[in-house]
Amino acid sequence: MTGANLLDQPETLLPPEPEVIAALSRTGSRGIPEVVAAYPTSPLAWATLADAAHAEGRTLESYAYARVGYHRGLDSLRKAGWRGQGPIPWSHEPNRGVLRALYALRRAAAEIGETDEVERLTAFLNGADPSVINRFEHEHTETQVIRVVTPGGGRHSSPASPPGTDPAPPTEAFVIRGDN
Repeated sequence: MTGANLLDQPETLLPPEPEVIAALSRTGSRGIPEVVAAYPTSPLAWATLADAAHAEGRTLESYAYARVGYHRGLDSLRKAGWRGQGPIPWSHEPNRGVLRALYALRRAAAEIGETDEVERLTAFLNGADPSVINRFEHEHTETQVIRVVTPGGGRHSSPASPPGTDPAPPTEAFVIRGDN
């Protein structure tokens, strides 16, 4: 037997969510809860909310939002014919919401010490698409430093996501406070 799919299981390909993507692209981080309320079955909406909470240092909220995204993702996968295992490729853009929710849950679980859950989610992500964890840890969490001049001439650094790294809506934000 050759190839990456040794069990010859078909790839699970979720349907697109253009309304969710459009709604997320029109809102800032404060508007994400309204998008989730409008599209409560969307794993992408929940993953985006989990990422926003995480970016603000709200780990337990991020965990809870990611947990809902994970369950909504399982619902979506099963509806698309997934039987509990098999490839869920990142290359198929509509799959990214589920994969992002899984990664967000894994990240938050690690931060609160849920090692068994981290191991289980690592196995799940590796079984879905072996490139996903590496992709998130290298492509989607790399930061560039932006120098911000504050009132009074002080400087500080703020992380920002590199432009153009993911066609899905951004999930991290930063705020610049002060007068120009």
